[in-house]
Amino acid sequence: MTMPSRPRAARRGRLRRLTAAAAALASLAALAACAGPPRNASGIDYALSAATPRAKGDIDSFTWALYAEPPTLDYTVAFDYPQNMVLSNVCESLMRWTPGLTTEPGLAREASHPDPTTWVYDLRAGVRFHDGGTMTADDVVFSLDRQRDPDNAAAWAQIFQNVTSIRKTGPLQVTVRLKKPDSQFPQYMATAAGVVASEAGVRAAGKDYGTSGGLACTGPFSLGAWHKGQSIELDRFDGYWGRRAKSGKVIFRFLPDASARTNALLSGEADGSYLIPTESYARLRGSGVGELYFGEGLSTVNVAVTSTRGALGDPRVRRALSLALDRTGFVQVGLGGAGTPTGALTTAAAWAGAPERTRKRAFAGLRPGAPDIKRARKLVEEAGATGKPLTIATSSVGQDVSLLATAVQAAGTRIGLDIRLKSIAPNAFTALFTDPGARKGIDMFPLTYYGSITDPLDLLVNFKTGAYLNFAGHSDKTYDRLVDRAGAVDDPRRRLALEATIHRRAARDLLWIPVAEWPTAVFLNKRITGAPTTISYMYQPWAAGVGAAR
Repeated sequence: MTMPSRPRAARRGRLRRLTAAAAALASLAALAACAGPPRNASGIDYALSAATPRAKGDIDSFTWALYAEPPTLDYTVAFDYPQNMVLSNVCESLMRWTPGLTTEPGLAREASHPDPTTWVYDLRAGVRFHDGGTMTADDVVFSLDRQRDPDNAAAWAQIFQNVTSIRKTGPLQVTVRLKKPDSQFPQYMATAAGVVASEAGVRAAGKDYGTSGGLACTGPFSLGAWHKGQSIELDRFDGYWGRRAKSGKVIFRFLPDASARTNALLSGEADGSYLIPTESYARLRGSGVGELYFGEGLSTVNVAVTSTRGALGDPRVRRALSLALDRTGFVQVGLGGAGTPTGALTTAAAWAGAPERTRKRAFAGLRPGAPDIKRARKLVEEAGATGKPLTIATSSVGQDVSLLATAVQAAGTRIGLDIRLKSIAPNAFTALFTDPGARKGIDMFPLTYYGSITDPLDLLVNFKTGAYLNFAGHSDKTYDRLVDRAGAVDDPRRRLALEATIHRRAARDLLWIPVAEWPTAVFLNKRITGAPTTISYMYQPWAAGVGAAR
């Protein structure tokens, strides 16, 4: 945040932030004193559902509330909620994530694995791009190679680090060869990493691709009008190869203010939304305007360490903050009671394919207890960090972000650290994930991580040397070797056994401090239905199923 130029004004701003923090802390402390399941504090009695009811007919259009405007819709940098929530309906991948969080064929009708370092994708015939062309193997090679091009600064580049070649081996066949076995690569072909766009369309757009004009993709919707700062419209693509979308148009409205999003849902200005402000759960559920659903999110709420140059460079300080955090209070207030406190980096659902023995080993000793202030303060003193300043980013993007930052500040205050808040605008908050410059002067920030595949290694690879989300630049060669070993194992049971060891090592290092598991929330008014409840909306054309509820 740019601070006021006058010292007096700066001091007033600091006092306002401290006053707000104190009020939030009082709420957290009061709630923490109340024993019982998290949902009881907010009145939310939630259960996970597999889906919303199927649509009964077509509609002309529906409007969806989005908390931030995507900076671009270029699939190579689609690494956050706003981009993927829109893009998943326009651009499709070789494989597809299902609402049940499994993988099925997408633009590739079949994927085969003839040897440990080769994947062959046989493509669907007759798939049309929005710009009028027909998909070929050349388009696939071009699209995947864009992810590997260092000039693109692709968010998905690490997925392709083991790739030696991507070649056309038939008019509708592409063969990918790897340096070494890689169990993760085929799974990521169901995410934005596997998107296919028209080579001619992308080249014609040049540097403007993703920010204006079309996206030259194949999905059930094409990119329509983009009113910068206001909305993005998607238009039904009648040349779609799959099932026709039930709505003729989707309008995504950018509503950064959480209250404005909630009011838009209550008034009917917006028909639905994912990423519901947690403070609005009870209000929306009791409104009679529509239904609030919860589904599997593969999502964890964390405090991401972005710099280890200061006090957080000592693992004892990171451990102290973890010990001092009031996770239960945060879940009750910050997540509206819909969530589970956790000391683990991954969700339990990410281990669904693991034997019970492996799951127990992965989570042993990671169940969080009540804050241990005495032990945490001692660790800070041993590290010589008492009174040391640290900065955490906060934002009005949602109560989950702002109250977690406040909870961290409270924990730090109780154990002798000087933790300061730095406010980031909602539209700029997403840059913390992708731009090192945006993280300058920040030691940590609230991070909700969603699994892009149903495999714990999806998260655990982020702490490998040089990984895209290894914000602090941490390097542990033993950890790197363990990740490489697990990634080379195709057999899920053997791989998950290795991942249990990696999980515990990552928990020891605490480069992200885990706080809670968080389900996906979706609100639909009485006019529409058909949206999935799970995090699958990030990588499959969820809006195509949304239609009339009656």
